[in-house]
Amino acid sequence: MKAIRVHTPGPEENLVLEDVAIPTPGPGQALVKLEASGVNFIDIYFRTGLYPAPEKPFGLGMEAAGVVTEVGPGTEHVKVGDRVAYAMQRGSYAEYAVVPAWMLVPVPAELELATAAALMLQGMTVHYLTHSTFPLAAGQTCLIHAAAGGVGLILTQVAKLLGATVIATTSTPDKAALVRRAGADHVIGYDNVAAEVRKIVDKGVHVVYDSVGEATFKGSLDSLRPRGMMVTFGNASGPVPAIEPLLLSQKGSLYLTRPRLADYAQTREEIMDRATAVFNWKLGGHLPVFSMGTYPLAEAGRAQRDLASRATSGKLLLKIS
Repeated sequence: MKAIRVHTPGPEENLVLEDVAIPTPGPGQALVKLEASGVNFIDIYFRTGLYPAPEKPFGLGMEAAGVVTEVGPGTEHVKVGDRVAYAMQRGSYAEYAVVPAWMLVPVPAELELATAAALMLQGMTVHYLTHSTFPLAAGQTCLIHAAAGGVGLILTQVAKLLGATVIATTSTPDKAALVRRAGADHVIGYDNVAAEVRKIVDKGVHVVYDSVGEATFKGSLDSLRPRGMMVTFGNASGPVPAIEPLLLSQKGSLYLTRPRLADYAQTREEIMDRATAVFNWKLGGHLPVFSMGTYPLAEAGRAQRDLASRATSGKLLLKIS
Protein backbone atom coordinates (compact mmCIF):
# COMPACT_ATOMS: atom_id res chain seq x y z
CA MET A 1 0.00 0.00 0.00
CA LYS A 2 0.99 3.65 -0.33
CA ALA A 3 1.67 5.63 2.85
CA ILE A 4 3.24 8.94 3.81
CA ARG A 5 6.10 8.50 6.26
CA VAL A 6 8.64 10.78 7.95
CA HIS A 7 12.18 9.52 8.48
CA THR A 8 13.51 12.77 9.98
CA PRO A 9 11.36 15.54 11.52
CA GLY A 10 11.50 18.78 9.56
CA PRO A 11 9.89 20.68 6.68
CA GLU A 12 7.11 19.34 4.47
CA GLU A 13 9.72 18.05 2.02
CA ASN A 14 10.44 15.35 4.61
CA LEU A 15 7.06 13.75 3.88
CA VAL A 16 7.84 10.69 1.75
CA LEU A 17 5.29 8.60 -0.15
CA GLU A 18 6.41 4.98 0.19
CA ASP A 19 5.26 1.45 -0.55
CA VAL A 20 4.76 -0.41 2.73
CA ALA A 21 3.10 -3.68 3.69
CA ILE A 22 -0.61 -3.65 4.48
CA PRO A 23 -0.78 -4.08 8.27
CA THR A 24 -2.53 -7.02 9.92
CA PRO A 25 -5.05 -6.34 12.68
CA GLY A 26 -4.34 -7.88 16.07
CA PRO A 27 -6.75 -8.73 18.88
CA GLY A 28 -9.42 -6.04 19.27
CA GLN A 29 -8.30 -4.24 16.11
CA ALA A 30 -9.75 -3.68 12.64
CA LEU A 31 -8.12 -3.03 9.27
CA VAL A 32 -9.79 -0.09 7.51
CA LYS A 33 -9.43 0.72 3.81
CA LEU A 34 -9.36 4.50 3.97
CA GLU A 35 -11.25 6.81 1.66
CA ALA A 36 -10.25 10.18 3.13
CA SER A 37 -7.94 11.49 5.83
CA GLY A 38 -8.14 14.82 7.62
CA VAL A 39 -5.22 17.26 7.58
CA ASN A 40 -4.73 19.01 10.92
CA PHE A 41 -2.19 21.17 12.73
CA ILE A 42 -1.33 18.23 15.00
CA ASP A 43 0.08 16.50 11.90
CA ILE A 44 2.40 19.45 11.39
CA TYR A 45 3.43 19.35 15.06
CA PHE A 46 4.49 15.70 14.66
CA ARG A 47 6.20 16.36 11.32
CA THR A 48 8.31 19.19 12.76
CA GLY A 49 9.12 17.37 15.99
CA LEU A 50 7.17 19.72 18.28
CA TYR A 51 5.29 16.56 19.26
CA PRO A 52 7.93 13.78 19.15
CA ALA A 53 6.94 10.42 17.65
CA PRO A 54 8.47 7.42 19.45
CA GLU A 55 9.16 5.39 16.30
CA LYS A 56 11.25 6.10 13.18
CA PRO A 57 10.16 6.32 10.46
CA PHE A 58 6.67 7.34 11.50
CA GLY A 59 3.30 7.96 9.90
CA LEU A 60 1.08 11.02 10.09
CA GLY A 61 -2.63 11.72 10.12
CA MET A 62 -4.96 11.55 13.11
CA GLU A 63 -8.41 11.01 11.56
CA ALA A 64 -9.97 9.21 8.63
CA ALA A 65 -12.99 7.33 7.34
CA GLY A 66 -13.32 4.19 5.27
CA VAL A 67 -14.57 0.62 5.21
CA VAL A 68 -13.55 -2.28 7.49
CA THR A 69 -11.90 -5.04 5.44
CA GLU A 70 -10.60 -7.34 8.20
CA VAL A 71 -10.93 -7.75 11.96
CA GLY A 72 -8.54 -9.29 14.44
CA PRO A 73 -9.29 -12.02 16.99
CA GLY A 74 -11.91 -11.15 19.60
CA THR A 75 -12.78 -7.84 17.95
CA GLU A 76 -16.08 -6.29 19.01
CA HIS A 77 -18.02 -3.20 17.89
CA VAL A 78 -17.34 -3.52 14.12
CA LYS A 79 -17.43 -6.13 11.35
CA VAL A 80 -16.16 -6.44 7.79
CA GLY A 81 -18.02 -4.08 5.46
CA ASP A 82 -18.86 -1.46 8.09
CA ARG A 83 -18.45 2.20 7.11
CA VAL A 84 -16.50 3.80 9.95
CA ALA A 85 -14.64 6.93 11.01
CA TYR A 86 -12.12 7.62 13.75
CA ALA A 87 -9.82 10.20 15.28
CA MET A 88 -6.76 10.35 17.56
CA GLN A 89 -5.01 7.31 16.07
CA ARG A 90 -1.90 8.32 14.13
CA GLY A 91 -1.22 6.88 10.66
CA SER A 92 -4.15 7.92 8.47
CA TYR A 93 -1.99 9.34 5.63
CA ALA A 94 -2.17 5.88 4.06
CA GLU A 95 -4.37 3.58 2.01
CA TYR A 96 -5.01 1.26 4.97
CA ALA A 97 -4.84 1.65 8.74
CA VAL A 98 -5.15 -0.68 11.70
CA VAL A 99 -7.31 0.94 14.38
CA PRO A 100 -8.49 -0.24 17.82
CA ALA A 101 -12.10 -1.20 17.24
CA TRP A 102 -13.34 0.72 20.28
CA MET A 103 -12.30 3.94 18.56
CA LEU A 104 -14.28 3.29 15.35
CA VAL A 105 -17.60 5.11 14.97
CA PRO A 106 -20.29 3.89 12.55
CA VAL A 107 -20.96 6.40 9.78
CA PRO A 108 -24.66 6.95 9.00
CA ALA A 109 -25.67 5.80 5.52
CA GLU A 110 -26.77 9.31 4.56
CA LEU A 111 -23.34 10.81 5.40
CA GLU A 112 -20.50 10.64 2.88
CA LEU A 113 -17.30 9.07 4.19
CA ALA A 114 -15.26 12.14 3.22
CA THR A 115 -17.60 14.36 5.24
CA ALA A 116 -17.33 11.99 8.22
CA ALA A 117 -13.53 12.14 7.99
CA ALA A 118 -13.69 15.94 7.91
CA LEU A 119 -15.89 16.06 10.99
CA MET A 120 -14.25 13.67 13.41
CA LEU A 121 -11.29 15.43 14.99
CA GLN A 122 -12.45 19.01 14.66
CA GLY A 123 -16.10 18.26 15.34
CA MET A 124 -15.36 16.29 18.50
CA THR A 125 -12.96 19.06 19.54
CA VAL A 126 -15.79 21.57 19.24
CA HIS A 127 -18.08 19.27 21.20
CA TYR A 128 -15.76 18.94 24.19
CA LEU A 129 -14.83 22.63 24.11
CA THR A 130 -18.47 23.77 24.23
CA HIS A 131 -19.98 20.97 26.31
CA SER A 132 -17.23 19.93 28.74
CA THR A 133 -14.29 22.34 29.01
CA PHE A 134 -16.53 25.42 29.19
CA PRO A 135 -20.21 24.47 28.81
CA LEU A 136 -21.38 27.36 26.67
CA ALA A 137 -24.89 28.65 27.34
CA ALA A 138 -27.37 31.17 26.01
CA GLY A 139 -26.61 34.71 27.13
CA GLN A 140 -22.84 34.18 27.30
CA THR A 141 -20.28 35.79 24.98
CA CYS A 142 -17.28 33.98 23.55
CA LEU A 143 -14.23 35.03 21.54
CA ILE A 144 -13.25 32.53 18.83
CA HIS A 145 -9.85 32.91 17.20
CA ALA A 146 -9.15 31.64 13.67
CA ALA A 147 -12.88 31.45 13.14
CA ALA A 148 -12.59 30.71 9.40
CA GLY A 149 -10.50 27.60 10.01
CA GLY A 150 -11.75 24.05 10.27
CA VAL A 151 -12.42 24.13 14.01
CA GLY A 152 -13.40 27.79 13.96
CA LEU A 153 -16.24 27.45 11.45
CA ILE A 154 -17.80 24.54 13.32
CA LEU A 155 -17.25 26.23 16.68
CA THR A 156 -18.90 29.44 15.51
CA GLN A 157 -21.99 27.60 14.29
CA VAL A 158 -22.29 25.44 17.41
CA ALA A 159 -21.84 28.47 19.68
CA LYS A 160 -24.76 30.12 17.90
CA LEU A 161 -26.77 26.90 18.15
CA LEU A 162 -26.24 27.06 21.93
CA GLY A 163 -27.43 30.68 22.04
CA ALA A 164 -24.11 32.42 22.71
CA THR A 165 -22.90 35.72 21.26
CA VAL A 166 -19.83 35.16 19.07
CA ILE A 167 -16.94 37.56 18.53
CA ALA A 168 -14.69 36.08 15.85
CA THR A 169 -11.21 36.91 14.61
CA THR A 170 -10.18 36.47 10.97
CA SER A 171 -7.32 37.70 8.79
CA THR A 172 -8.97 38.69 5.47
CA PRO A 173 -12.22 40.25 4.22
CA ASP A 174 -13.16 37.00 2.45
CA LYS A 175 -12.73 35.03 5.66
CA ALA A 176 -14.71 37.65 7.57
CA ALA A 177 -17.59 37.24 5.12
CA LEU A 178 -17.45 33.47 5.52
CA VAL A 179 -17.54 33.70 9.30
CA ARG A 180 -20.50 36.09 9.19
CA ARG A 181 -22.33 33.54 7.07
CA ALA A 182 -21.57 31.02 9.80
CA GLY A 183 -23.42 33.25 12.27
CA ALA A 184 -20.73 35.31 14.01
CA ASP A 185 -22.25 38.39 15.65
CA HIS A 186 -19.05 40.44 15.43
CA VAL A 187 -15.90 39.93 13.33
CA ILE A 188 -12.61 41.64 14.17
CA GLY A 189 -8.98 41.42 13.03
CA TYR A 190 -5.96 40.37 15.06
CA ASP A 191 -4.76 43.91 15.87
CA ASN A 192 -5.64 45.28 19.32
CA VAL A 193 -7.96 42.33 20.00
CA ALA A 194 -8.70 43.18 23.63
CA ALA A 195 -9.55 46.80 22.84
CA GLU A 196 -11.84 45.73 20.00
CA VAL A 197 -13.54 43.14 22.19
CA ARG A 198 -14.22 45.67 24.93
CA LYS A 199 -15.82 48.04 22.44
CA ILE A 200 -18.38 45.28 21.93
CA VAL A 201 -18.72 43.98 25.50
CA ASP A 202 -17.28 46.29 28.12
CA LYS A 203 -16.83 43.67 30.84
CA GLY A 204 -15.07 41.24 28.53
CA VAL A 205 -16.10 37.80 27.32
CA HIS A 206 -16.96 34.73 29.38
CA VAL A 207 -14.59 32.45 27.47
CA VAL A 208 -11.89 32.62 24.80
CA TYR A 209 -11.37 29.64 22.51
CA ASP A 210 -7.83 30.13 21.19
CA SER A 211 -6.19 27.74 18.73
CA VAL A 212 -3.57 30.25 17.56
CA GLY A 213 -1.29 30.15 20.60
CA GLU A 214 1.62 32.47 21.20
CA ALA A 215 0.56 35.37 18.95
CA THR A 216 -2.90 35.79 20.50
CA PHE A 217 -2.43 34.60 24.08
CA LYS A 218 -1.92 37.96 25.81
CA GLY A 219 -4.75 39.64 23.92
CA SER A 220 -6.99 36.72 24.78
CA LEU A 221 -6.32 37.06 28.50
CA ASP A 222 -7.00 40.79 28.30
CA SER A 223 -10.34 40.11 26.59
CA LEU A 224 -11.77 38.12 29.51
CA ARG A 225 -14.14 39.35 32.18
CA PRO A 226 -13.35 38.57 35.83
CA ARG A 227 -13.49 34.80 36.44
CA GLY A 228 -13.54 34.20 32.70
CA MET A 229 -11.91 31.13 31.19
CA MET A 230 -9.00 31.08 28.77
CA VAL A 231 -9.06 27.89 26.67
CA THR A 232 -5.82 27.59 24.72
CA PHE A 233 -6.10 24.46 22.59
CA GLY A 234 -3.68 24.96 19.69
CA ASN A 235 -0.25 26.24 18.67
CA ALA A 236 -0.77 27.54 15.13
CA SER A 237 1.58 30.49 15.76
CA GLY A 238 3.82 28.59 18.19
CA PRO A 239 3.43 27.31 21.75
CA VAL A 240 2.51 29.73 24.52
CA PRO A 241 5.51 30.55 26.74
CA ALA A 242 5.46 29.98 30.48
CA ILE A 243 3.46 32.42 32.61
CA GLU A 244 3.30 33.19 36.31
CA PRO A 245 0.05 32.00 37.93
CA LEU A 246 -0.15 35.34 39.74
CA LEU A 247 -0.96 36.94 36.38
CA LEU A 248 -4.33 35.20 36.39
CA SER A 249 -5.31 36.82 39.67
CA GLN A 250 -4.10 40.23 38.55
CA LYS A 251 -6.38 40.05 35.51
CA GLY A 252 -9.49 39.11 37.45
CA SER A 253 -9.14 35.63 38.96
CA LEU A 254 -9.11 34.03 35.53
CA TYR A 255 -9.21 30.34 34.73
CA LEU A 256 -6.65 28.89 32.30
CA THR A 257 -6.77 25.44 30.70
CA ARG A 258 -4.82 23.72 27.95
CA PRO A 259 -7.05 20.78 26.94
CA ARG A 260 -6.62 18.10 24.29
CA LEU A 261 -9.14 15.82 22.64
CA ALA A 262 -7.52 12.59 23.84
CA ASP A 263 -8.40 13.44 27.45
CA TYR A 264 -12.03 14.11 26.51
CA ALA A 265 -12.42 10.92 24.45
CA GLN A 266 -10.93 8.27 26.73
CA THR A 267 -13.68 5.68 26.40
CA ARG A 268 -15.87 4.31 23.63
CA GLU A 269 -18.88 5.86 25.34
CA GLU A 270 -17.29 9.32 25.20
CA ILE A 271 -16.26 8.92 21.57
CA MET A 272 -19.69 7.64 20.54
CA ASP A 273 -21.51 10.44 22.39
CA ARG A 274 -19.36 13.18 20.88
CA ALA A 275 -19.18 11.78 17.34
CA THR A 276 -22.91 11.03 17.25
CA ALA A 277 -23.68 14.60 18.32
CA VAL A 278 -21.37 15.94 15.60
CA PHE A 279 -22.91 13.78 12.88
CA ASN A 280 -26.37 14.87 14.04
CA TRP A 281 -25.34 18.55 13.81
CA LYS A 282 -24.36 18.00 10.20
CA LEU A 283 -27.35 15.86 9.24
CA GLY A 284 -29.72 18.22 11.08
CA GLY A 285 -28.60 21.21 9.03
CA HIS A 286 -26.85 22.97 11.92
CA LEU A 287 -23.52 23.26 10.05
CA PRO A 288 -24.60 24.91 6.80
CA VAL A 289 -21.25 26.65 6.31
CA PHE A 290 -18.94 23.70 5.80
CA SER A 291 -16.21 23.55 3.18
CA MET A 292 -13.66 20.87 2.32
CA GLY A 293 -10.54 21.30 0.24
CA THR A 294 -9.10 18.01 -1.08
CA TYR A 295 -5.62 16.94 -2.12
CA PRO A 296 -4.24 13.62 -3.38
CA LEU A 297 -2.24 11.58 -0.87
CA ALA A 298 0.99 12.33 -2.73
CA GLU A 299 0.47 16.06 -2.10
CA ALA A 300 0.24 15.87 1.68
CA GLY A 301 3.13 18.31 1.96
CA ARG A 302 1.29 20.92 -0.08
CA ALA A 303 -1.83 20.43 2.02
CA GLN A 304 0.15 21.01 5.22
CA ARG A 305 1.86 24.05 3.74
CA ASP A 306 -1.47 25.55 2.71
CA LEU A 307 -2.93 24.86 6.16
CA ALA A 308 0.01 26.48 7.96
CA SER A 309 -0.07 29.54 5.69
CA ARG A 310 -3.69 30.29 6.67
CA ALA A 311 -4.42 30.67 2.98
CA THR A 312 -7.32 28.24 3.25
CA SER A 313 -10.71 28.17 4.96
CA GLY A 314 -12.59 25.24 6.38
CA LYS A 315 -11.36 21.64 6.38
CA LEU A 316 -8.54 20.11 4.34
CA LEU A 317 -8.63 16.43 3.35
CA LEU A 318 -6.41 13.92 1.63
CA LYS A 319 -8.54 11.98 -0.83
CA ILE A 320 -7.13 8.47 -0.71
CA SER A 321 -9.56 6.35 -2.72
